[in-house]
Amino acid sequence: MAELSGTELSEEKEAEIELNKRQKRPWQDLHKSGKVGLSADLPETLGFYDISVVRRDQREHSADPSLTRFICTELTRGYFLEHNEAKYTERREKVYTCMRIPKELEKLMIFGFFLCVDAFLYVFTLLPLRVLLALLRLLTLPCCGFSGSRLLQPAQVCDMLRGLILVLCFSMMHYVDYSMMYHLIRGQSVIKLYIIYNMLEVADRLFSSFGQDILDALYWTATEPKERKRDSIGVIPHFFMAVFYVFLHAILIMVQASTLNVAFNSHNKSLLTIMMSNNFVEIKGSVFKKFEKNNLFQMSNSDIKERFTSYVLLLIVCLRNMEQFSWNPDHLWVLFPDVFMVVTSEVAVDIIKHAFITKFNDITADVYSEYRASLAFDLVSSRQKNACTDYSDSVARRMGFIPLPLAVLLIRVVMSSIKVQGALSYTCVFLFYLGLVTLKVLNSIVLLGKSCVYVKRANMEDKLFEGPSAAPSTAKSPSKADQARYRKPSGKTNTTHHSQFCTECWFNSEEEEAQGASELKHRTSNKDLLEIDRFTICGNRID
Repeated sequence: MAELSGTELSEEKEAEIELNKRQKRPWQDLHKSGKVGLSADLPETLGFYDISVVRRDQREHSADPSLTRFICTELTRGYFLEHNEAKYTERREKVYTCMRIPKELEKLMIFGFFLCVDAFLYVFTLLPLRVLLALLRLLTLPCCGFSGSRLLQPAQVCDMLRGLILVLCFSMMHYVDYSMMYHLIRGQSVIKLYIIYNMLEVADRLFSSFGQDILDALYWTATEPKERKRDSIGVIPHFFMAVFYVFLHAILIMVQASTLNVAFNSHNKSLLTIMMSNNFVEIKGSVFKKFEKNNLFQMSNSDIKERFTSYVLLLIVCLRNMEQFSWNPDHLWVLFPDVFMVVTSEVAVDIIKHAFITKFNDITADVYSEYRASLAFDLVSSRQKNACTDYSDSVARRMGFIPLPLAVLLIRVVMSSIKVQGALSYTCVFLFYLGLVTLKVLNSIVLLGKSCVYVKRANMEDKLFEGPSAAPSTAKSPSKADQARYRKPSGKTNTTHHSQFCTECWFNSEEEEAQGASELKHRTSNKDLLEIDRFTICGNRID
């Protein structure tokens, strides 16, 4: 009996101990039953887990799924953005880049616009004076005596050719009737005029691309050293080709101005609206294509040229309309809304296009400072004593802007719109010419000062003192390791080593060829901006 009572007491004591354990750690039974699992996220204090957390988990897991519980979960569900900090930081930087694009782009556009103004004013102001100095040198040559191997310096020869082309093309433009062309275009339907205007834009780019090559060929043929073996067709054929090109390009720009004038004078303004919507079609053809940094530079230069050309066309349209209304100032306010719409659409399209191109291609807004420094480098380098080209030619190659055809057309329109009679009129013309010279000089001084600042800020001063042959030398000479790799093996090496060496050389050559092909394909990413020639392409970008 004593043993039996002792056994019952021990069993009661064990049951009591087990009950105390269950009260302290109820999750053990739950864990064994599979309803609630132990989690490392439960708070532990002195070896015991928080019983409230366990009971809450028990209620959540024991409850059946319901619509109310799902909605409550969706309403109270949280998340932490810092778990993907890099992604959201990158998105924020893209937003800031898009916000900086208008400011940086307009800085480049304004600087490039005044570069085009400087090259354009050069044709009206300094070029006639330089031609007069060259003629004076030719006339005084018998008196001063002939010294040296050249009658004229190469720059003077180029100035004489430009002046002669300008005079001949202006004389030929007198036989083109602007009024007849205007009425001929006005009689066409709206759709025809829209197609004509698009064709004229494409033709203008093609003419600009090939025209500068024609002018460069003429300048080089005329100034080529005589002791060299001449493989050209001669100066006279090149000269007639240049005159023919400038004349045709001037007529093409005249047709563009006439089409824009018809759009301004149409009653319902439908043609002008269609022409402005054509600018937004350009966004579709640009933003969804892959652009490298140098491709974007070419497109930016083309946009600068197009904006300046549009402003000159608007000036021609305003002159023609003011002449038709006897220079009534009230009619200028009638033209102002249309002019404002054209300018606003140009600026808006450029900003939207560049903002999305930089966004899709991960290009920072600081790249426009590099573009501005490259244009400034052209201006500064053209002022050196050992300059290899005139500044107006460098602007033409970089932006595709050729001032001669536009200058011929503007002179033709101004001469037909403004009648100069009497001494007072000629005095006003002379004062206006002096004002243009003053504007050209001031513009050149300001641009040169700004260009020096941009070049210094971009650390490009050392390139100004490099020789002409140092810049394009980008070919790599083989290193000693490469020479040792491809050196012919000696006779002591066995056949196996020789075959392994040949196989390795073959694979290395294949890899280098593939690498060279990829470098040619993606050369724009490594190529210096100063080596980009606008006329290596037909259009405003390389796709």
